Amino acid sequence: MVEKPAVEKAPSQLAVLGRYVLTPEIFELLETQGKGAGGEIQLTDAIKRLLDRQAVYAYDFEGKRYDVGDKFGFIKATIDFSLDREDLHDQVSKHIQDIVNNK
Repeated sequence: MVEKPAVEKAPSQLAVLGRYVLTPEIFELLETQGKGAGGEIQLTDAIKRLLDRQAVYAYDFEGKRYDVGDKFGFIKATIDFSLDREDLHDQVSKHIQDIVNNK
């Protein structure tokens, strides 16, 4: 696992989407974790260390990925999911049309 690698240094085309179920041992590792990418303590670095102590499993997700850590990614996810909901679709669709038609 590599936190935010440059494209040319990425070891694979896989990504961690940021949802974890971890054992409590991760907290001990985070307490001693040095700074990583961006000068911040990175959970992914602690998970790499956790691999030395126990198995860590991943789910190979197939589907549409939203970067909800990015403002526009969050907006896209909100719009797409609301349009998929039967109880919100018509209202959201009309609101988007009203915005587009009035700009």
